[in-house]
Amino acid sequence: MAKSRKRFTALLGLVLSLATVLQTDLSVLAMGSGLSDMRGGVAAVLDPGSSNSAEVVGATAQELNIDLNAQQEEEPESTLVMANVKNALNVRSDASEDAAKVGKLYKDCGGTIIERRDGWTKLQSGNVVGWASDEYLLFGDEALALANDVGKTVATIDASALRVRENPDLDAAVLGTVPKGEIIEVLDKGEDGWVRVDYEGSDGWVSAEYVVLDFQIDAGETIEEIKAREAAEKEAKRHVNYGEYTTDADTTLLLAALIQCEAGNEIYEGQLAVGAVVMNRVRSSAYPNSIHGVIYASGQFTPALNGKVNSLYESGRIKDSCIQAAEEAVSGVSNVGDMTHFRRNNGREGIVIGNHVFY
Repeated sequence: MAKSRKRFTALLGLVLSLATVLQTDLSVLAMGSGLSDMRGGVAAVLDPGSSNSAEVVGATAQELNIDLNAQQEEEPESTLVMANVKNALNVRSDASEDAAKVGKLYKDCGGTIIERRDGWTKLQSGNVVGWASDEYLLFGDEALALANDVGKTVATIDASALRVRENPDLDAAVLGTVPKGEIIEVLDKGEDGWVRVDYEGSDGWVSAEYVVLDFQIDAGETIEEIKAREAAEKEAKRHVNYGEYTTDADTTLLLAALIQCEAGNEIYEGQLAVGAVVMNRVRSSAYPNSIHGVIYASGQFTPALNGKVNSLYESGRIKDSCIQAAEEAVSGVSNVGDMTHFRRNNGREGIVIGNHVFY
């Protein structure tokens, strides 16, 4: 294909050069011979806009066995890559199983292709840059399909305090405000300059003028990031020794803050379900084994990563229903079985509670 492109480029260059020379000669001749009155002829054959020129290029391309349609229809290869694993995939410093580990990609994580060779792909996912085996990766249409399924569009607030309204109207009731820099999930980009967003589990509308939209896919973690997270989890566990009741109460409030950020406007069953998902992850070997670790795991809960959970926790303005849901979830109650994921209901198969689907 590369050789064909080079030959075709050379062909076009030759034709254009010939056109320039002949048109120059014809202009000189026209001064004394009446060629300026010609219609058609050599000048028309080499006119890029004429049908004859297309025939000349087509005939020459046929002699060189170049498929012009293939040249025109060829699209750039996608650089998207997605992890195709149940738990985690090692990313290494070189294209070898013996190379040092530089990070991990987890289920549903994606990245950008940098280079490919010998069944390995060098990629970037978040701060992770390294090589992973093609055996555990998806490319092309398969990668795009998975990204569309697990990714999400988010809006970063670009105003000091942006009002979230019940409807796309400046006169509509205000659900609340979000500060500059906060990231919220986008449900739909409506018309007339409004964006529908997920505001604590309910539909809300914000002005498109004051947000920056972006499509996000979960990213991997570097070895350093993994160590830092595990150290934080160890520190959280260590504090249990300072008093079981106090520590348990603080942890429950942290979970309640997350529940409110994700489903504060949902029915109680929806709030309990979010708490149950967190606890199911704590009990699963595929996730950190502490509430703190699960909540702050890389690429999992947006409100935890952008600081909203911390702000709500420190403010103490947590709804009683969210605290009750956290207490029930911590005690072992689950109304979604052993499910470990949830998202806004988009038709995906699972248990639908309020505006979320659990799977």
